Amino acid sequence: MAEIRVPAHVQPYVTAIGIERTYTFLRAFGGSYVYLSENPQDRSSVVKVMGASDTIALARQLGSGNFCIPTAKPFIAAYLKYMKGLSNNEICRELLATPPTVRKWLSTSESLQLDLFA
Repeated sequence: MAEIRVPAHVQPYVTAIGIERTYTFLRAFGGSYVYLSENPQDRSSVVKVMGASDTIALARQLGSGNFCIPTAKPFIAAYLKYMKGLSNNEICRELLATPPTVRKWLSTSESLQLDLFA
């Protein structure tokens, strides 16, 4: 499995619940507000998608309250390409983005992965 650079605004989510679950969380809630609590209710939309333990982990990492969740599409595109092996066309369909946009996202993520000591 490839390594990808996690942007600073996504890192707290990855720290709390890992990269796979962060992908699930961002796809479900990116671009919207959610309420996080260390004592979540079963009727919470976050609990329904992520489960109580991940919801609590997010609340402990980010704090309790309302949060606007980033869409993080460039990160998701890199995740789908380098960790899941999807083609650019599949990523376009998944993220409802055009091929030039996905290519731009991926070229940016590739430039951020350069190893200065190689």
